[in-house]
Amino acid sequence: MHNAAQQQDHEDRSLTIAMVVDSIGNQGNGTSNSALQWAQELERQGHTVRLVGIGAPVYAARVHHVPLVSWVAAKQQMQFAQPSDALFRSAFSGADVVHIYMPFAFGRRAAAVARRMGIPVTAGYHVQPENVLYSAGPLRYIPGLPHLIYRLFDHWLYHDIRHIHVPTDMTAHLLRANGYTAKLHVISNGYSPRFTTGMPESGTERGDKPFRIIASGRLTHEKDHITLIKAIERSRHADDIELVIAGTGPLRHYLKVQAGRRLQRPAHIGFHRNADMPDLLRSGDLLVHCSIADIESISVIEAMACGLVPVIAVSNLSAASHFALLDQSRFPVRDATALAACIDWWIEHPRERAEWSARYARHTAQCYSVCSSVKAFVAMEREAIADR
Repeated sequence: MHNAAQQQDHEDRSLTIAMVVDSIGNQGNGTSNSALQWAQELERQGHTVRLVGIGAPVYAARVHHVPLVSWVAAKQQMQFAQPSDALFRSAFSGADVVHIYMPFAFGRRAAAVARRMGIPVTAGYHVQPENVLYSAGPLRYIPGLPHLIYRLFDHWLYHDIRHIHVPTDMTAHLLRANGYTAKLHVISNGYSPRFTTGMPESGTERGDKPFRIIASGRLTHEKDHITLIKAIERSRHADDIELVIAGTGPLRHYLKVQAGRRLQRPAHIGFHRNADMPDLLRSGDLLVHCSIADIESISVIEAMACGLVPVIAVSNLSAASHFALLDQSRFPVRDATALAACIDWWIEHPRERAEWSARYARHTAQCYSVCSSVKAFVAMEREAIADR
């Protein structure tokens, strides 16, 4: 009885968790958004969170400028933080556990300081090597390089971590295939409750409004927005489609030029604040996600939560296609003709689109809420503390 009571006290006790994220204040970055959402939900559930990184409200880090690499990363709303032992000691004092988001210099040093202080360390896997390589130009064609980066990340950080959070089963499979031996906890990053359905317009109420297709994600090669532009060009309804791509990145000018040449209607391509995304998503008729490489893709979950039916590329490097609930929501990656056929089917079947809009919203609310994700994360942190 005494041991059982102690166990219950352990499970009920609120935790103090230090979350180490290179770039926290930039809400254009998916990892930053997820970290902020988890911090808010953790505190709502009664825990104490200390955010550590650039833009953190209390434990703010300085920017670490890496020649060339920082320039490329900045185009994707990412910055690297400058390690500081004094900052880490201050942030970690009295913490129950330290959770690291990135395997770069800031996260690696934070893990070393935490261990010296006798604090257990967990980590998340949020940087997919294939995404890194798609930003590296011709280097991505070197055989075996993805495996080398997986091994490099493992050497830098993960080989000393006993509990790793991964957002999807696909990520877990890739890590196992590349020699990772830690316990992997598959937990969706989840979506904020701000993303909910609004009042959808029926087909009879649309009037002369164009059919709005929305895509969301960095304007980079691995997100493959060009396939969507080509698909709309091939659609039977090309003259009635309005394209919105919410994102920023190095291909912005290229995509604008291609959309101007290929599409009947002006496309809207550029950055949208995360706070504005629920309204933008609710204004759409279809969400298209062409990404070649994705650890999870929160943008798809957020769109489904807002009632948008998704059409998602099937790629062996992307976990996003497992969100699709029927064949008309999938197409082979990079296949603009197949994507055009999916788009046309949804345009020509408004009743089915309305029905599946409601189904996707219900399914997302049941399976991917940030509340349930954070509860699973806390269970992982308690296990790491007990393992110590």
